[in-house]
Amino acid sequence: MKLYEVRDILNADVLSGVEFMDQTVFGGGSADLMDDILSAVANGSVLLTGLTTEQAIRTAQIAKVGGIVYVRGKRPDQDIVTLAESLSLPLMTTRFSLFVASGKLYMNGLRGLDGSW
Repeated sequence: MKLYEVRDILNADVLSGVEFMDQTVFGGGSADLMDDILSAVANGSVLLTGLTTEQAIRTAQIAKVGGIVYVRGKRPDQDIVTLAESLSLPLMTTRFSLFVASGKLYMNGLRGLDGSW
C-alpha cells in the first residue's frame, strides 16, 4: 500500500514527508509503548501511535518504519516534525482512534507483517 493511500483512507494530514507519499509500506503496526513499537512494527511498515515524543521518532528510526501516523488528532511539536524531516520520516495525523485507524487500514488490505494485525 502506498503512503498516499494510508493518508486517504485515514483522512490524514501530512506533517512531513509529502515527497514520500508514493512510497510503499509493506505492513502496519499499532503501539503506544516503546517496547511494543520495536516488536510490533517491522522494516518498511507504517506505525500508528499516539506518542508524539522524540523517543517515538528515534524508536521508529531504529525499527526502520516507513512512516508514522499519529492518532486521536495528536500533533507533535515543531521540533519533532523537524527531526522527522531530517530523517526523511513521513509523519501524518488522523482524528481516528488507534483502534478505528487500524481497522480501516486492515479492511483496506494492509496487514501486520506477521499476519496478525
